Amino acid sequence: MLYTYRGRYTDGSLAEGTLDVVSLDAAASTLAGRGIMATSIKPSPTTGTGSLSGVFPLGRRDKVRPEDVVMLTRQFFAINKAGLPLVQGMRSLAASNRSPQIQTALEEVGDRLEGGMQLSSAMERHPKVFNDLYVNMVAVGEESGRLEEVFEQLSHYLDNDLENRMRLKAALRTPSFILAAITAAVIIVTNFVIPTFSAMFAKFGADLPLPTRILIGVSDFFVAFWPYMLVTAAGGWFWLQRYIATPAGRLQWGQLKLRLPIAGDIVLRATMARYARAFSLMMRSGVPISQALRQCSEVLDNDYLGQKIDQIRTGVERGDSLLITHRRSGIFTPLVLQMIAVGEESGRIEDLLGEVADFYEREVDYDIKKLGDRLEPILIVIAGFFVLVLALGIFLPMWKLSTIAL
Repeated sequence: MLYTYRGRYTDGSLAEGTLDVVSLDAAASTLAGRGIMATSIKPSPTTGTGSLSGVFPLGRRDKVRPEDVVMLTRQFFAINKAGLPLVQGMRSLAASNRSPQIQTALEEVGDRLEGGMQLSSAMERHPKVFNDLYVNMVAVGEESGRLEEVFEQLSHYLDNDLENRMRLKAALRTPSFILAAITAAVIIVTNFVIPTFSAMFAKFGADLPLPTRILIGVSDFFVAFWPYMLVTAAGGWFWLQRYIATPAGRLQWGQLKLRLPIAGDIVLRATMARYARAFSLMMRSGVPISQALRQCSEVLDNDYLGQKIDQIRTGVERGDSLLITHRRSGIFTPLVLQMIAVGEESGRIEDLLGEVADFYEREVDYDIKKLGDRLEPILIVIAGFFVLVLALGIFLPMWKLSTIAL
């Protein structure tokens, strides 16, 4: 049941919010455990399944940044290494964390730990902070008594994954700005510049060359139909977002991303690096191969590649080797397949998968550094073509008019 509370921390600062607990006594006990002296606890009229709905509205603040999860995982590792009790560690991290959702998640995880629940089960209640791979790794660490090692491996994995994403975004930032500037220039020229010249040419009644007539026709079309084009574009974007949210749409979108010129290969290798790193991480922690492959397919942000990993899992469950199933998927290079074969034969598959991840990450790093060099000529050609068409369309009739005047 949801309860609303007001009270004071030990330092006198105001504390208020909501709790999802079974009874009023449980709410009072939980607040006392947080160091809050409650002055008012009453059932909340707000509907919801957790305390988030009473603390702040779901929206942009509801999103958890990947860098916050990386830092949180490093703090988990430090707490376990120092030998601090988990409950005490959760309380300390919740008090110092600046993310409202992570703070609330840590408080509720601490509450459930006090109630005797396992850490992985408590984390499972907050999938926006701790994904399936995270929860399964923590569960393996609890069962094997290697929780400290698991948090260390998770922090390295999440850090590498975040670094790859940031490098890719940084490489695409400049080309995106250039394309946006070209698009803005086209809109301004077709809606404001060309109509002015069109009116001037009409006064002279001159016979306009073909490039000018094309420009004027395009401009007239934009000026006359821009509201319909805007509505169509907005409707198309909304429909695309809805379609991508469906299983079939996510599958096709994942496949389409791999076919993009230049960027498609980078997306494929970056995703495969993530897969190999996650698979190696779970194998090192003792997760069964079938379960590890299932979790890998779920953590990939590409449903098409996730389907390929599911096919690998199905083949392994039938008794096929990792080499055969990976070769059958058709998404791995011969060099990577050779490394998987060596790892399988030597019984060091987790080490070789780690090297596969390193191999892919080096390739992605090199391609990202060269991405600007590859896109620059294309953008120059696009900009040059736009300037050429504009110059021919505007200056050719002006030259013709000046010749007639002379």
